[in-house]
Amino acid sequence: MKTKTAKLIVGVLVVAVMLTLGTGSVVNAAAGITGSAHDLSASGWTGGEICIVCHTPHNASTTVSDAPLWNHTVNTTTTYTTYTSTTMTATVGTPAGVSKLCLSCHDGTTAIDSFGGATGSHNITGAALLGTDLSNDHPISFTYDTTLAGNDHGLYDPAVKTSGLGGTVAADMLSGGKVECSSCHDVHNSTGLTHLLVKANTASALCLTCHNK
Repeated sequence: MKTKTAKLIVGVLVVAVMLTLGTGSVVNAAAGITGSAHDLSASGWTGGEICIVCHTPHNASTTVSDAPLWNHTVNTTTTYTTYTSTTMTATVGTPAGVSKLCLSCHDGTTAIDSFGGATGSHNITGAALLGTDLSNDHPISFTYDTTLAGNDHGLYDPAVKTSGLGGTVAADMLSGGKVECSSCHDVHNSTGLTHLLVKANTASALCLTCHNK
C-alpha cells in the first residue's frame, strides 16, 4: 500500500512540474491549436475542420511567397498606417511575410470565412480586430540584426542573445531576419499560453528577450 501511495505522489508531482514549466504560471496541459482562439471548427462555415481556414493540401495560394499551403484570402491592396516614433532606429515597412497572413483576418478588411476561393461574411471583431491603423501596435516587418542592435542601444544583438526557446533571438523569433507577428505569437498555440504567446511574459520576460531597457 505504501508503495502505491508513493507512486501516486510521485505521479502528481511530475504532472505539476510539467504544467508549471518553471515559470510559476500553470499553462494549458493540452497545448495546441485544438481549443485555442484559432480553433474555428465549431463555427458553421468550417465543416468542423480546424486547419482549412488557413491551409489546404491542394491548389494553395502563392500570393505570399513564404505562406505554407495557404488557403485564406490575402488582401494585397490594403494600405496600413504603420508604427512611427522619433526614438526608433529601425525602418518599419509595409506589413509583409507571415504578418500579412495574420492580417488577412485581423485587419478586418477580409472575412474570416473567405478561404478556399469563397467570399465570406464573418469579419473579425472585438479585441482581436487590429484594423489597418497599426500605429499603436508593436512595429512589424522591420529588419532586426546586429547592425540595428549596434545603432539602438536599447536592443540586444539578436545573433547572440538567447531566446529562451532553445536558440538565439535571430534563430527562434525572427522570420527572414525580421520582426513579424510570429516573433511574439504562435498561431498554433504550441505553448498553451494566453494570447498565443511564444513564451510567458511574466515580469516582462518576453519583452526583455529583445529589449535591454
